[in-house]
Amino acid sequence: MKKTVLILLLAVVAGASSFAQCDKKSVLTSGVTEYLTSTGEVRKTVEEPTTIEFDSKTITIAPGDHVMDGTVTSITCDWKTPYKEGKTVIKATIAAGDRNMNITITIEGKDGKVVLLFEETADLRIRITADKFEERK
Repeated sequence: MKKTVLILLLAVVAGASSFAQCDKKSVLTSGVTEYLTSTGEVRKTVEEPTTIEFDSKTITIAPGDHVMDGTVTSITCDWKTPYKEGKTVIKATIAAGDRNMNITITIEGKDGKVVLLFEETADLRIRITADKFEERK
């Protein structure tokens, strides 16, 4: 009985800590952006500073000097090691010039590397490997 209670308590604590990351403002930065084909092949690589800042309600994407703001419509998180090992999926609507885009962003940390995949359509897929991914204080 004690083992069952201890296991349940550890599961609740682990779940709360992974959700806590989702609830905080996070920032991901990178210096290289890859534009992908619908099959995932690299079509074009651009060296540019990019910052993605988000929490459970808002998202800002800033490649170079261009800034796009948006509203998060849903977010799911499962990080075993915050900002290192796990996955976040964000669905959002962002303003891009004079149009709104419904996007999905998947951030995945694995084997010491964090990669962000931005998708609007099969033809608009962008991959960014994080130089830094952390909580915004």
